[in-house]
Amino acid sequence: MHDLFDVCDCGMGDDAPAHMPLIGDTAPAFVAQTTNGTVNFPADYVGKWVILFSHPADFTPVCTSEFMAFQGMLPEFQQLNTDIIGLSVGTLSGHLAWLNAIKDIEWRGWKNMEITFPLIDDMNMEIANKYGMIHPNASDTKAVRAVFIIDPKATIRTILYYPLTTGRNFEEIKRMLIALQTTDAFGVSTPADWNPGDDILVPAPATTAAMQKRINNTDKSLDVKAWFLTFKKLAADTIFEKIRHNKPTAPARKKK
Repeated sequence: MHDLFDVCDCGMGDDAPAHMPLIGDTAPAFVAQTTNGTVNFPADYVGKWVILFSHPADFTPVCTSEFMAFQGMLPEFQQLNTDIIGLSVGTLSGHLAWLNAIKDIEWRGWKNMEITFPLIDDMNMEIANKYGMIHPNASDTKAVRAVFIIDPKATIRTILYYPLTTGRNFEEIKRMLIALQTTDAFGVSTPADWNPGDDILVPAPATTAAMQKRINNTDKSLDVKAWFLTFKKLAADTIFEKIRHNKPTAPARKKK
């Protein structure tokens, strides 16, 4: 019987990790050429959140729509102390030509759009393999639509994968980022379908005494459904006051 990671080396080089990066791992380091110059990752981004994402190919329809969406929402991500970095298996010259062509496209009210975040040249697939972005049963020459949300300590906090044919949900990416930052800032968890302004979850008791105190709760700020399931209000304004770097409200995303 084959070991899970012995089934196919899929062209991975000596720099490939022993396993695909997982949540909680330190983001694999790399130095790369991008459309904005050389990037030393994650050293260049100490103290910032990063959304590192991959796309299958330049000059393709789904990828074009996604790049416009990322750029359109960039001010919102920047207010959340977050930078964006893109990657595909392509050359720097090809990336530059495609990004220049995007300027001539109008969609969702976006036009004359200049892509200002860096796009990595990864023609040899070295970085894509380090991050497990190549899924050989989907394509052994193109990256899937991966999203890595990486915190200011270079720890991977979220991994999302989308197939080649399906564009990402950018509001979900933003929601996930805000939820992670809320957890870090307030020491809470977020329930299913949570959005800023919804009730949050406080940690469950860890001792018998704490459990009994929760059952006999007299704290009017807590909504105790069960000793292990307790909600509390946390206003969206309170969250954004703490996690936003800039106080003005981020521009609303343009709709169809």
